[in-house]
Amino acid sequence: MAQQVAGYMVDSVGRLVPVETIKEVDLVRNGLVLELMKRAQALAELLAAFKQNAMEDIQAFVELSGEKYGAKLGGNKGNVALYSFDGRFKMVRSMDDFLRFDERLMAAKELIDDCLKRWSDSSCVEIKTIISDAFQVDKLGRINTKRILSLRRIDIDDEVWQQAMQAISDSVQIVDSKAYVRFYERQGDGSYRQLNLNIAS
Repeated sequence: MAQQVAGYMVDSVGRLVPVETIKEVDLVRNGLVLELMKRAQALAELLAAFKQNAMEDIQAFVELSGEKYGAKLGGNKGNVALYSFDGRFKMVRSMDDFLRFDERLMAAKELIDDCLKRWSDSSCVEIKTIISDAFQVDKLGRINTKRILSLRRIDIDDEVWQQAMQAISDSVQIVDSKAYVRFYERQGDGSYRQLNLNIAS
């Protein structure tokens, strides 16, 4: 990328273009984008700092509450909901895991296919559809983890099926975890409406 030179602007492919040759509308558009981007970046930094501080404050409260009262807040995954005294406001800290499957998922698929072959064509039509849908991939070739994991909730008394479900459980790997904090205000009907901190929505 070319360095800025007085009287010139760098274009999208890195060339220096004399300012006097650039159309006014392009200059105005450039100024608008740069100004709003500068403000957006500052806002993003504020939101990131706010999230970090909120997470630290919530964690400090959880630890303090646990130490003082012997209570365990947050469950196994660290999810916790905190309410104001009057119940008007709610804060939720949640930890979301991003999952993927290793090669054992293919073993599970083989076992499931064996089950489908053994089961009569007249039975389990709905279950067969659910199973087939679970292993469908999206346009990017990715498997829907929720659909695969939902198969474990189907209670089928079949040894091979149970082996397949165990293989699915064993194949799950957590590749990343992300922490979220969300804020809600109670509405007149008693439901909670989330405070929108996502500018994209």
